[in-house]
Amino acid sequence: MAAVHDVVIIGSGPAGYTAALYTARANLKPVLIEGMQPGGQLTITSEVENYPGYPGGVLGPKMMEDFRTQAQRFGTDLKIGLVTEVDFSRRPFTVRSEFDTFQARAVIVCTGASARLLGLPKESELMRTGGGVSACATCDGAFFPDKELVVVGGGDSAMEEANFLTRYARKVTLIHRRDGFRASKIMLERVRKNRKIAFKVPSVVEEIRVGGDGKIRGLLLSNPESGKREEFPCQGLFVAIGHEPNSKVFEGMLARDEQGYVLVKNGTHTSVEGVFAAGDVCDKRYRQAVTAAGMGCMAAIDCERWLEAQGR
Repeated sequence: MAAVHDVVIIGSGPAGYTAALYTARANLKPVLIEGMQPGGQLTITSEVENYPGYPGGVLGPKMMEDFRTQAQRFGTDLKIGLVTEVDFSRRPFTVRSEFDTFQARAVIVCTGASARLLGLPKESELMRTGGGVSACATCDGAFFPDKELVVVGGGDSAMEEANFLTRYARKVTLIHRRDGFRASKIMLERVRKNRKIAFKVPSVVEEIRVGGDGKIRGLLLSNPESGKREEFPCQGLFVAIGHEPNSKVFEGMLARDEQGYVLVKNGTHTSVEGVFAAGDVCDKRYRQAVTAAGMGCMAAIDCERWLEAQGR
């Protein structure tokens, strides 16, 4: 008969590794299934300057390696693999990955979210290498002082990104494929009143132009109505077309909102008693490494106390 683990953590990144650290130190001997990209989104991030404890900044992959090492130091059992199926309808819970099947008294979901990208050649590479593509103005805006930047998107997130970037940039241009925006009226008005922000609509980014230094020097734009194409110089591209929570595997098992984010209550408790969630899979507001780590800590403590109440 397969062993029943006290806790299985699904997903790595700041939330998963922090949950593992805390549950390991609580002697719960956690199993952490890292997915196929251990460390999550931060492994495709270049410099991180806004995480406490790294006063000189740190590369995203290096920070995640530090998190991973610390979790492992206290006995976390790390497993590579993508979770393909879960059964939270009966206890012990069952979690199946591509390579293993686990049974657990409690589960912590830390599968994160993925930024939607434009799907252009070089886009992911430039994001990973710090070449001028980003999906987070709060994370990367300070790297573009006095630059000319582009934000792609038409919702509230795009408006927020554009407004935030004007703290650093010389000019920000909002690009959207339609004349109209789905952003709320108040957010759109706020952007229109900002003298540093210009609009270029309707426009679609067809190609990213890269200079000899490996960084963005401009974009090739096209007008979807007229078909006219033009070169548009800029030094940074911020993609703000939404995020996709990595929660599909929990469909029918956990309550989610209309966008797919796992719903939590009373801290990190999900709709299933004994299953907890932390990080970007349930947080569509902040989406920062430090808040994900904080939620990972919360989930671990909630999990520990729940198990104790069950007589563990």
